[in-house]
Amino acid sequence: MKSTIYDVAKAAGVSIATVSKVVNKTGNISQKTREHVLSIMDELQYQPSVVASALTGKKTSTFGLLLSNIANPFFAEAARSLEDEARAAGYSIVMCSTDNEDERSVNYLSLLQRKQVDGMIIACHFTDWSLLQPYLATDMPVVLFSKDIPSLDVHTVTVDDYKGGYQAIEHLIHNGHQHIGIVAEAGPSGDHRIQGGQQAMKEAGITYRSEWITNVHSSIRDGYTGARQMLEQSERPSAIFACNDMLAVGVLQAAQELGLQVPSDLSIIGFDDTLLSQIVQPRLTTISQPITDMAHHTIQLLLRHAGTPDMSKQKAIFQPKLIEGRSTQAITPTS
Repeated sequence: MKSTIYDVAKAAGVSIATVSKVVNKTGNISQKTREHVLSIMDELQYQPSVVASALTGKKTSTFGLLLSNIANPFFAEAARSLEDEARAAGYSIVMCSTDNEDERSVNYLSLLQRKQVDGMIIACHFTDWSLLQPYLATDMPVVLFSKDIPSLDVHTVTVDDYKGGYQAIEHLIHNGHQHIGIVAEAGPSGDHRIQGGQQAMKEAGITYRSEWITNVHSSIRDGYTGARQMLEQSERPSAIFACNDMLAVGVLQAAQELGLQVPSDLSIIGFDDTLLSQIVQPRLTTISQPITDMAHHTIQLLLRHAGTPDMSKQKAIFQPKLIEGRSTQAITPTS
């Protein structure tokens, strides 16, 4: 059985109140007594209850993290970086995967609030973003990660999705492509990446075609389906920008199934620069997000807000970077 605070007090020959003061680093306890109690706690492998601390209104040293889908390599890598940064600051992360379902997300938010986590990181999508308002109205620090929702007064840490979309299409145009399709994840990030790509086409005098732009869910299967719809048309694009790496892998599968060689028959560019982009063949050209830097800034924001509850909301927009792989190549421009 797990040791209790009563076991520690008995073995150390002190009161329960003394053990509690040692655990919570409060009260006037001599260094000798503190060290003795800590040694007994270590000997008995006693772990203070986080829930008990929450019930007394004390800091729990935990942050809640709502993810869209832990199976998405971007969110898996983001979760790992956030966990590393939190651990370095003496905190733990409680992760919840929402599948972008509003009801599920709200249930998790309520659960984390009841457990009195010291802050929350929102890295999932809401159909109705106003559902976040009750949680933003509390003193609990909240950071929106990899999402930018201007209607919300909330700390935000994200990448410049518009610029990333612009860079992706600009790269294809510089390689001679004029017939360009886009497969995007439905939601704010996907919309901003499409808009950036459309601006690059506009500046190059290329008219984008609505039948070559599709919004789907974020999965390899959806990337495959979206690409098939374009590639089976009588006139197909010579290049496709997939707005995340999972979608790009789906596009790659569709091309290979249709007998198209990548990049000679079809150039493909992704977004995120996850491990997935590095292990597929050919290695994906993609737009990189500085996940580690974003995670560090997110945890620091939570810590600063905890120390200064009335601080103004901050927005940090990190810069994307083109990573050239072997899934794109130059072609001779055609009319």
